[in-house]
Amino acid sequence: MNDAPDPTCLSYRLQQARRTALSASVLNGASVALGMLLIALLMRGVFGASAASSASVGAIVALIPDMPRARRGKFVHLIVAPLLGVPLFLAVQLLRGHPVELGLLLVPATFLAFLSTAWGRPGMPVAAGLMFAMLLAMAPQPAGSVHEALLRTGWCALGAALYVVWATASNAVLNERYRAQTLAELLLTVAALLRTHGARIVRMPAGGPQDRAMRPGMLGEVLRRQAALAEQMQAARDLILETPDTPRRQRLAGMLVVVLEMRDRLIASELDIERVQASHAASLEQLAALSRTMAADVERVADALLSGTAAPLAQDHRAALQALRRQAREEALGHPGQAEAMRQAALLHSVCVRLGDQDSAVRQLAALARGEQSPDLSAVRSGWQLFVSPAYWSRQPLLGLWRWRQPALRHALRAALAIGTGYGLALLLPWGSRDYWILLTIVVVLRGSLAQTLERRNQRVLGTLAGSALAVGLLALQPPVAVLLLVVVLAQGLAHAFVVRRYVVTAVAGSVLGLVLAHLLSASSSPAFDFAERVGDTLLGTALAWGFSYVLPSWERARIALTVRRVCRAMAMHARQSLALATLAEVTGQPELAWRLARREAYDALSALVQATDRALAEPRAVQPPIALLEQLQGHGYQLLGQLSAVQSILLLRRQRLRLEAIAAPLADAAREMESRLDLAQPSPRAAPPVDAAGSSGPAMSAVPEDLPDPSVADSSPWLLRRLALAVALADEVRGDAQAVLRACL
Repeated sequence: MNDAPDPTCLSYRLQQARRTALSASVLNGASVALGMLLIALLMRGVFGASAASSASVGAIVALIPDMPRARRGKFVHLIVAPLLGVPLFLAVQLLRGHPVELGLLLVPATFLAFLSTAWGRPGMPVAAGLMFAMLLAMAPQPAGSVHEALLRTGWCALGAALYVVWATASNAVLNERYRAQTLAELLLTVAALLRTHGARIVRMPAGGPQDRAMRPGMLGEVLRRQAALAEQMQAARDLILETPDTPRRQRLAGMLVVVLEMRDRLIASELDIERVQASHAASLEQLAALSRTMAADVERVADALLSGTAAPLAQDHRAALQALRRQAREEALGHPGQAEAMRQAALLHSVCVRLGDQDSAVRQLAALARGEQSPDLSAVRSGWQLFVSPAYWSRQPLLGLWRWRQPALRHALRAALAIGTGYGLALLLPWGSRDYWILLTIVVVLRGSLAQTLERRNQRVLGTLAGSALAVGLLALQPPVAVLLLVVVLAQGLAHAFVVRRYVVTAVAGSVLGLVLAHLLSASSSPAFDFAERVGDTLLGTALAWGFSYVLPSWERARIALTVRRVCRAMAMHARQSLALATLAEVTGQPELAWRLARREAYDALSALVQATDRALAEPRAVQPPIALLEQLQGHGYQLLGQLSAVQSILLLRRQRLRLEAIAAPLADAAREMESRLDLAQPSPRAAPPVDAAGSSGPAMSAVPEDLPDPSVADSSPWLLRRLALAVALADEVRGDAQAVLRACL
């Protein structure tokens, strides 16, 4: 049985195309295109074609930050780029006929614009909006007078203002739909992880040294998927957890909470699989098939959310898992006196139990989607504000920016130098009147890291070649202005919809947009020359962006120490909060809220480390951080998350099968040991004594994890104590890996 659908199959491609068409990004792109179309038609009908072209520039400046997001803070998020960009548009209009003075404006303005990247993801669209305001203002012929410059700026400001109003209103109208679409896309990512987990089940059955060479690559794939999921999770939180005050919103929020638990159980499900012997390959294949079936159930729920139809019931796999557990037990009893047979039975029992927890979560997800179960939002309802990104602009990123090693400061300096160099070269070229295209290419290609720049470089060149050819062919037909405005609108919608999903589509649409809009702003050149000019400008701008990636670089090696320390702190807090769950008579309210926040930070920190390592792979070998050590740290951190997730599942799902008086002291000791080991500021603590099944220190558990509890015993306390011992040992591994990375980065 295949682990995943065949991506070359026509039905699979059609299904993926349907999901893309129904996604939040495409709906947002359609909203952007419709808003821009209405503004262009209104301005052209009332003020004429020239006013419509300038207003389109203002709309472009305002629409760049327009993404699906919560209603709270949407207007504030949108208004920043127009407020700062319109004065820059005017300044360029006034200085367009004075090349030297214009260059003296572009360089410092670029530096200030790129400082907004200090705010991270929310600040990047602002930087792009400010740059587009300046560079698109260079497209038309210089204004003949101050009055004409002011008039163009007025049209630009009016277009931006109209678009901000449109985007705020459309976001409020589409908010409910965005919530469902965002959750659906999150579910599709979780389903892909379930399929990956199924593949891992059957690819690492033996646990011997001969298999270990295969595991780092497989684990790397899982870690990258988990990192992407963590980023996607935050976008979903921002939308879905905002004021869950209606039954539908509460149901979606409840489904999001279940997805968070499913992520934990996915990681916990990885435990012990690699130690099951190859003689149980048939059982492992059944478990892999169950994982794939659950992935299909999750995908059907996601498709129902996208299409607005009723979700189907999820399959119940309890009987199949019970049969596997019974089969493993019977095989062990058939070999009396063989400790290894009993150990294998216990391992299979453990894997089946955790996969059963996942099966329960999938069925709960489907029941919530169908409205057959009430969501449990006891913690989220009272503290949803703690899980969403701030809706305001804090001064703190700007105050902490002025240090030489700050990546945002270096990126701003790098961008300013690249723009200054590009502008200077453009003045020397025979097509200097189209200098803005070189600068636009630099802006869209030059990223904060070399890896991102290289990715954008290739896609930008390919997209420009295709898009410029399309635009030249269109302009050669000499269509009416109304048709060209419609093309601008459609191209903008496509470029906006795919900027994150598939940038090459954005590059194609952006090239069409730029050429056609430039023709509308200043129809004074032939399409054939525009094509050759755009290709030359794109190649030059791309080369400059690539070259300046090595100027004042912010190599990952210089920042990796902060990320490593963050991982250790987050893991320590997560361990403390997870083990504290045993003290709760009922897991609700503030203690659960603290645990959920600590869990989020642990995942986010490990994901940041995975992403930093991936970016470092594109850097020159001489400046790379210790990649092998980082991958080892990621692997041990991932395993520690799995052990903590397994502990949390035992505490919450099998609470009635625990002897709380026996586990209270070991839980407290384990939490203290893990915090001590993960505190890099303290000297290395002594090794912790082993913990026996009765809850006391001693030699009984010295063979952990080889000495496994009897799976037929109803008491889950020995399984919990085993998990605690493994978690403490992994905390030691994480500390050792972290210290090795820090030493190598000195």
